[in-house]
Amino acid sequence: VTFVITGAISAPRDDIAARIISAGGKVSGAVSKNTSYLVAGEGGGSKYDKAQKLGVAILNELDLDALLAAGSAGSAGSASPEEA
Repeated sequence: VTFVITGAISAPRDDIAARIISAGGKVSGAVSKNTSYLVAGEGGGSKYDKAQKLGVAILNELDLDALLAAGSAGSAGSASPEEA
């Protein structure tokens, strides 16, 4: 499961990336068809737009916290409510 982080977020990107990785996910710097989730803060810009065009699930920080708490970051078959 691959995540991309964009926009203004409340914690340092490295901290969020470390949480994703420790939960079994991967972090990329660019949105692609292989991106599972975009974690978007304020002002996501072009990454946000591209994620929408590609149909990538877009999470805010609370959504990400819930996903990580559920232990789904490393599950290739996980789906967000937006995908259901």
